Amino acid sequence: QEKFWNFVEASTDYSYYHAILEASFQFLSPLQQNLLKFCLSLHSYSATIQAFQQIATDEPPPEECNSFFSVHGKKTCDFDTLETLLLTASERPKPLLFKGDHRYPSSNPESPVVIFYSEIGDEEFYNFHRQLISKSNAGKINYVFRHYILNPRKEPVYLSGYGVELAIKSTEYKAKDDTQVKDLSFQTAARILAAPIELALVVMKDLRFVCLFVCLTFSTKYLPPPPSVLVLRNEARVMEGLHRLGIEGLSLHNVLKLNIQPSEADYAVDIRSPAISWINNLEVDSRYNSWPSSLQELLRPTFPGVIRQIRKNLHNMVFIIDPAHETTAELINTAEMFLSNHIPLRIGLIFVVNDSEDVDGMQDAGVAILRAYNYVAQEVDDYHAFQTLIHIYNKVRTGEKVKVEHVVSVLEKKYPYVEVNSILGIDSAYDRNRKEARGYYEQTGVGPLPVVLFNGMPLEKEQLDPDELETITMHKILETTTFFQRAVYLGELSHDQDVVEYIMNQPNVVPRINSRILTSEREYLDLTATSKEHFRNNFGRFFICKITQDYDSFIRPVTFWIVGDFDSPSGRQLLYDAIKHQKSSNNVRISMINNPSEDISYENTQISRAIWAALQTQTSNSAKNFITKMAKEETAEALAAGADIGGFSVGGMDFSLFKEVFESSKMDFILSHAMYCRDVLKLKKGQRAVISNGRVRILDAKFSPTVSFRASDLVMKVDALLSAQPKGDARIEYQFFEDSHSAIKMRPKEGETYFDVVAVIDPVTREAQRLAPLLLVLTQLINMNLRVFMNCQSKLSDMPLKSFYRYVLEPEISFTPDNSFAKGPIAKFLDMPQSPLFTLNLNTPESWMVESVRTPYDLDNIYLEEVDSVVAAEYELEYLLLEGHCYDITTGQPPRGLQFTLGTSANPVIVDTIVMANLGYFQLKANPGAWILRLRKGRSEDIYRIYSHDGTDSPPDADEVVVVLNNFKSKIIKVKVQKKADMVNEDLLSDGTNENESGFWDSFKWGFTGGQKTEDVKQDKDDIINIFSVASGHLYERFLRIMMLSVLKNTKTPVKFWFLKNYLSPTFKEFIPYMANEYNFQYELVQYKWPRWLHQQTEKQRIIWGYKILFLDVLFPLVVDKFLFVDADQIVRTDLKELRDFNLDGAPYGYTPFCDSRKEMDGYRFWKSGYWASHLAGRKYHISALYVVDLKKFRKIAAGDRLRGQYQGLSQDPNSLSNLDQDLPNNMIHQVPIKSLPQEWLWCETWCDDASKKRAKTIDLCNNPMTKEPKLEAAVRIVPEWQDYDQEINSKLILKKELQNMDLE
Repeated sequence: QEKFWNFVEASTDYSYYHAILEASFQFLSPLQQNLLKFCLSLHSYSATIQAFQQIATDEPPPEECNSFFSVHGKKTCDFDTLETLLLTASERPKPLLFKGDHRYPSSNPESPVVIFYSEIGDEEFYNFHRQLISKSNAGKINYVFRHYILNPRKEPVYLSGYGVELAIKSTEYKAKDDTQVKDLSFQTAARILAAPIELALVVMKDLRFVCLFVCLTFSTKYLPPPPSVLVLRNEARVMEGLHRLGIEGLSLHNVLKLNIQPSEADYAVDIRSPAISWINNLEVDSRYNSWPSSLQELLRPTFPGVIRQIRKNLHNMVFIIDPAHETTAELINTAEMFLSNHIPLRIGLIFVVNDSEDVDGMQDAGVAILRAYNYVAQEVDDYHAFQTLIHIYNKVRTGEKVKVEHVVSVLEKKYPYVEVNSILGIDSAYDRNRKEARGYYEQTGVGPLPVVLFNGMPLEKEQLDPDELETITMHKILETTTFFQRAVYLGELSHDQDVVEYIMNQPNVVPRINSRILTSEREYLDLTATSKEHFRNNFGRFFICKITQDYDSFIRPVTFWIVGDFDSPSGRQLLYDAIKHQKSSNNVRISMINNPSEDISYENTQISRAIWAALQTQTSNSAKNFITKMAKEETAEALAAGADIGGFSVGGMDFSLFKEVFESSKMDFILSHAMYCRDVLKLKKGQRAVISNGRVRILDAKFSPTVSFRASDLVMKVDALLSAQPKGDARIEYQFFEDSHSAIKMRPKEGETYFDVVAVIDPVTREAQRLAPLLLVLTQLINMNLRVFMNCQSKLSDMPLKSFYRYVLEPEISFTPDNSFAKGPIAKFLDMPQSPLFTLNLNTPESWMVESVRTPYDLDNIYLEEVDSVVAAEYELEYLLLEGHCYDITTGQPPRGLQFTLGTSANPVIVDTIVMANLGYFQLKANPGAWILRLRKGRSEDIYRIYSHDGTDSPPDADEVVVVLNNFKSKIIKVKVQKKADMVNEDLLSDGTNENESGFWDSFKWGFTGGQKTEDVKQDKDDIINIFSVASGHLYERFLRIMMLSVLKNTKTPVKFWFLKNYLSPTFKEFIPYMANEYNFQYELVQYKWPRWLHQQTEKQRIIWGYKILFLDVLFPLVVDKFLFVDADQIVRTDLKELRDFNLDGAPYGYTPFCDSRKEMDGYRFWKSGYWASHLAGRKYHISALYVVDLKKFRKIAAGDRLRGQYQGLSQDPNSLSNLDQDLPNNMIHQVPIKSLPQEWLWCETWCDDASKKRAKTIDLCNNPMTKEPKLEAAVRIVPEWQDYDQEINSKLILKKELQNMDLE
């Protein structure tokens, strides 16, 4: 943040790249300068700027203001009006600030928030900025800056960080001789390693020679995007910090490997306390006799998610409760549920009750329960005592508190022969653990009751809800099982060891949970600063308290800086406590920083001056003893009353030297301390803090610390630096025994910090194609010790690389010869073979939705022999995806059919979606900015409420779920929902749904709708026929237009076409509005990103087949309750209303079976024998060229989720689902029934005889495996009307071009 503000103030000429670099380079090291250039080349922050722009638009800005202020929702661009708005700011709620906001350091967090929207470099910006800073420094405002440009430029930004692949089409498959390819991996590695070191990566990147065998289409896993600049930046910050501290070379990399980060493991308290009453013991109780007792059982394989029942106390849960509190009954019921279901969990209770001896069980319900429990436990056992407890709580009505009479009635019924007063009354002998339990609770500091400990770790408050507790306990059991498996496998935990002892000896077990020390939010100072920046030497002098003579020889790993006003009682107390602690600890040294609470004067700084003078003039030991005296309250009182300071001198002190410095009028040291507290530590005047090894803890209560001179300094600085790193995976050191023959080795530049990079690859894989350009860019960005090991695969039977690949990435922005920005990084394929037929694919980060926007070429069929010049194509990043997972907290299952909407405050519904049952997954199309996620109005909002959310940008308790998209990375959120109390028995997908609800996908923003509006559709949707189709490539788009025309010529009912947008060419998308207008139909373009968790297809044809069947429940709005799928290469000869109204007899979809009448094709009917014959068991095998789907039924029986589940299982085998869109529904015929349509609905010459053609309602141009006749020739020969349709469409295309040319002229 500090560097950001320095840059803001230094930036003068925003327009010029080098001016920007110059302005920012003064704050950055050479390595950081390279990373900045890389960030600018990647446009990493374009999304951030765009997000701010969207947030500003949503404010909205006042008319014609270059810059404006927002004060708690009120806007102005006039600085004088700002004063007025500040006066009334407290009456309005504070705005929601986001993680990426630039907040100026404020001295008063309570003051009003002023958000300043402006463009850096603008003259107006600079004037306003300076005034806002002075207001902020004076504590009048909290200043937040957001980027805003009144009239942004319209030119596109050219992005990088994606791959482009030119794959050879599957029609080009050629069989290769095995001997040619089996050693290809080794040949390639040899070629790379033979190249000069500086060219090896270039050779690896350009693997054209591997493809000279005319490759096949590729098959690979998706790789993660390039290592984020953030990773490099964080790593660079730490390495450069260590370098500045004089740690270099191998030592630096060894220090980096230290696992010094604060453990994210939750802290635990010791549960080996006699204060805990254990209800059961897995190791001795007879009810667990049938369970195995060996820890080796942990290593036996089981299905994922199975909880192992072993006779060991591996999982221990302690309930610390006030028995009289209303939440206790629910927790006791949960504990009972664990016990009765034989969950392997040892359960203990701690009753925290009033421990005053005057209070007995006849007056206090809590004491009564404790005594009743103890009585039964002594008479019988703890298990029966627990059962008595359940009987008592069962008597209590919901919402009531437990009373003494509830306890009495249970005891009288169960133990009629005992005098109740002797158990509960004043003379009771059943007070076991009454005082001890309260003592344990207070000593462990686990926070407000009730508390549940799992293996000593306190669960969070929100996890104590009964449903949540059940789920979280199962997760914890599975989580700790992994921990124990590792311990048993490594021999750390043996069979004869006490498991509980082992758990309690783990490093995360502490005697007391001190929330001030064990917080998750940590803040560290950068202590590696150079002389340019503040450094503590200017502000405080260390003194060491050490009993031995040789002070400097002893390294103290912990350094405390004590910050406070030592002229005030609270500051002195803090200092006194710290010195007292230091006497008991050999590992600590202390320094003081004075933070005066008021303006300083000679009179009000007596103690501070005395401390400073002692440090300046006395030996360490004398100074320590004198300062200890100064920190005592009676000393301060005596000095204030006029006593002479000489009376407080200590033995061995040079008093005259001390007095000279003490009485000097120089106060600059106190002023510099005060400045340091304000500017670096960001403290208010007089505020107290303790800084241990750079970790800042601001205090508000009594301080009680629990945790050679130059060497101690170094330990402090390295600790602060490493601990401040973001939490990441532990580093692993790989040992390679030999690298002389199998690795590319590039040595780093001497004397500079370097990154140690190791890559292990098979050179003839898509991963290698992708990694090589990335490593090339990194060699230009950072100093690397690089080793690339060749991990070749032997005996290849197939061509491994089946495409040409380019990864678009540049280390720095490039310029044209006339010094203007070049048009951004592009993928170039030069010297390509001319004969193969190519298809172009983009390999983008998971969250990008891109579309082809400009190209006259057919990118699905690129035949270079027929191209005169260059094939150029432009794609556009259309949306960033917001993905999420949603669960119902009551059932733990995804709420199938739940709908979410995403919008802004001004426009609440921009996009919407439906939750899948698979993983509760949903996705929404968005763009950079701040968005509000809501349940869709209608049944979703009526039945459910949002219970909690994770990964979002609004506080957990906020009414609205705000999500900010401000970078190009994936954003995945988790949403938990709960049914409203009066809707528990309602079903989202029940037949009672009113399908005419308004508001669903009202504005299909990403579709281009022709003709009628969606609203009109809803009123008479029964009179509309929805037709879905997919196509890719110019030839199939030509067929598609003809199919549409054949439908329109034969169907009298209004038609709405739905097309999969992902693969349509720009030419088709331009023509479709014109055609809709000419023929009076509606259309909509739909798209859905293939979810990352669903097995990916890599060949374009198979991806399109997948879209035909896998996402039918989420592709369409809920208002569409029936649609027909018609293949692009079909001709329709009848009114499709008949098919739409066809009775499916309760099936979710209807397909036409394959014809049997053309006998000469019997040899090709694969479904008549083998697997298909036995699987179908007499049922027909259906063709996927035409089908009708009842979406209402389809969603109700979760057909989409079932199909995806089956696909996920089958698709792992590359040999299954060879015709994906057809094989999958036929394979699922027993789970998702198919209604067979009459044969005349689909006639195709390949399978049906000529006699049946006259009855055909549609004709499909199926491929003929016998004749392999091209589609165009077959169309002209088989369908007489096809040519007429083709000419009609052609004339429309020509007319449209002429109209376009006239517009241009």
